[in-house]
Amino acid sequence: MLRIKELREEKNISQLELAKKLNLTQQSISLYEKGDREPSIDVLKSIANFFNVSLDYLLGKSDIRNYDEDEKEFRFAFHKETEGMTDEEIKDALRFYKEMKNRIKEEKKDGSK
Repeated sequence: MLRIKELREEKNISQLELAKKLNLTQQSISLYEKGDREPSIDVLKSIANFFNVSLDYLLGKSDIRNYDEDEKEFRFAFHKETEGMTDEEIKDALRFYKEMKNRIKEEKKDGSK
């Protein structure tokens, strides 16, 4: 399920306004929102960028709207391990990942003095 309509309504813009901003037709936006047509990957990227959300969020695969840089790095490095995990489990694993990354930075900083 695409979240285009939900995001569009949050920004309080019409289908026509969104279509113009993305260089699409209002009919295309309508079809995407109803699920009668699938947008191309390039259109999906444009929509995600416009609303500043991840593709996972736009596609309904995650409830996390956007990822910080550490989370992007974590998901890239451990994408296979996170399959089937809930968002909460991923948040816990990411928290641990950030703690370890910060500890290593601090140890390197202390060791270089």
